[in-house]
Amino acid sequence: MTHPLGPRRSRYSRYTGGPDPLAPPVDLSDALREIAEDVMAGYSPEQALREYLRRGTKGSDGFDELAWQAAQKRQELLQRNNLGGTLREVKALLDDALKLERAQLARDIDLDDTDRAFKEMQISNLPESTPAAVSELNSYDWQSEQARQKFEQIRDLLGREMLDQQFSGMKQALEGATEEDKAAIAQMLHDLNALLNKHRAGTDTPTDFANFMAAHGAHFPENPRTIDELIDTLAARSAAAQRMLNSMSEEQRRELLELSAEAFGSPQLQELLGDLAGNLQGLRPELDWNSSEEFSGDQGMGLGDGTGAMQDLAELDNLAEQLRHSHTDLDLDAVKRQLGQEAAVSAELLNSIDKALQDSGLLGRSPDGSLKLSPQAMRRLGKALLDSATEQLSSRSGARDSRITGTSGEQTGSSRPYEFGDTQPWDVTRTITNAITRTASADTNEALKIHLNDIEVVETEQRTQNAVALLVDTSYSMAAEGRWVPMKQTALALHHLISTRFRNDELALITFGRHALTTDINQLTVLPPVHEQGTNLHHGLLLAERFFARHPSMQPTLLIVTDGEPTAFLQPDGHAWFNWPTDQETLSTTITQLDKVTKRGTRTTFFRLGHDYGLQKFLNQLADRVAGRVVAPDLDGLGAAVVEEYLHYRH
Repeated sequence: MTHPLGPRRSRYSRYTGGPDPLAPPVDLSDALREIAEDVMAGYSPEQALREYLRRGTKGSDGFDELAWQAAQKRQELLQRNNLGGTLREVKALLDDALKLERAQLARDIDLDDTDRAFKEMQISNLPESTPAAVSELNSYDWQSEQARQKFEQIRDLLGREMLDQQFSGMKQALEGATEEDKAAIAQMLHDLNALLNKHRAGTDTPTDFANFMAAHGAHFPENPRTIDELIDTLAARSAAAQRMLNSMSEEQRRELLELSAEAFGSPQLQELLGDLAGNLQGLRPELDWNSSEEFSGDQGMGLGDGTGAMQDLAELDNLAEQLRHSHTDLDLDAVKRQLGQEAAVSAELLNSIDKALQDSGLLGRSPDGSLKLSPQAMRRLGKALLDSATEQLSSRSGARDSRITGTSGEQTGSSRPYEFGDTQPWDVTRTITNAITRTASADTNEALKIHLNDIEVVETEQRTQNAVALLVDTSYSMAAEGRWVPMKQTALALHHLISTRFRNDELALITFGRHALTTDINQLTVLPPVHEQGTNLHHGLLLAERFFARHPSMQPTLLIVTDGEPTAFLQPDGHAWFNWPTDQETLSTTITQLDKVTKRGTRTTFFRLGHDYGLQKFLNQLADRVAGRVVAPDLDGLGAAVVEEYLHYRH
């Protein structure tokens, strides 16, 4: 059935009711990874976040690029425009009026020759100065009606330009204005000055402002809600107008001052606007009233457009400052006005990422208030790095490596109660049976719920537990050669694998530079590069031996990542002996300690970074001595190589 009013139609438009409820959530994976890489390279989390926002995201400009766009637009404004537009327009109108008047005098046969000669002499001997010529022509009796209208346009133009200088849009709004319109403007200015005078004296009331807006609110499209909002808007425009005048040449300022008396054919407007500027500067002295700019282009701007350009320049300067330093209070509307919709979208996305990173809990706060990577962030980062390493393993073997699943052995056919840390699958039948039995014995009508005590897991044969010591070289060469971040990413991937899939294993992270240190994954992640030479593998092996001794029932696994021969060892007094190149005592002490660590059946792999022949020969000899292995991965494949070696030993 046809609708009585005709077919119904639907109209669709962009959603404007706030944040788009259907918009996808901000993807923080890339942001977290890039920030974490900078943290691992030595940045603080605050610096890393700031650098990420400065660089931007894939497909979206960063704050540095937006700041550059603001600087480019500023330069274009100055190089394209000049401030002589109003003077040029007045000169053009004057020339047209005189041309029309001369033509009229030449063809007016009824005009007395003496009068014609006198008028021709008047217009031919006008002063070269445009303001002086306009002033002298005020008393001239025009013969041409068109010429007289052109001359009147000068007064009208000056009035509209002067008002546009203070009230944006007045030049267009008052085009063709009547005498009543001009009188209404003069009354508005008179009432505005009276209101501002009362405010400066502290005697105004909210009613005074309300009455003023009721009478003259149509002239203020910004719709200020208080007198302070009104003053802020007017003062910003007035200060920009003053900066524009400061930017003019002395001759331009003098000519405009002289011409301003001709505005609307009455000096009253000049006086009212002068009082307004004085009131505003007195109320907002902290604004920039004194600076100037150097315009060098060919496109002339009128007084209103020039004032608008000065406001644009100030807004661009403020934006550039915000984009370089503080993004939290970034004015997105200003970004859109000055740099366009695409730039505003980029800025909004960056702000959303900044907020989402902190609201999501990925970036937490230390007791001192500084940012830090949260445990949740560390888990997500470790998982991403492990996934990346697993993909490389899969691509090499042609199929996903099933060893990473974390099974504990072959199933025995029995089940047992769940214990914290178990990775075995649930025995679903036994678990549900336990829940039903418990609910029935309680003699209640409550719905079936599974409690922790109901859970049973599939019992498996016990596999050998592993004590894994990952020794990572933190000597200066690791940072200098770009190996610092891959080393940390490797540790994160292995840590995540063991802590989530093989929780019965134990992992020790040991760094060795001039000295060695047992550390946790959080400390290693934020460890900055140390500008100190020394590769004290001996000390690292000492710490590994102590770790293995604390876990005597576990199978020891030793994984060593290094890019240099040992150049230091720990002396009995606790001080490190350093010598480069490697001396015999350092080699002997290191090898002796390696023998102690491996005599308990420790499975050992050296990961050689770099192509130094001496290191290659040395590590091959060590591996042969302890029946170990040497792997020489590319930096991109280091994580996959270490994970694969751990899984190889665990198999």
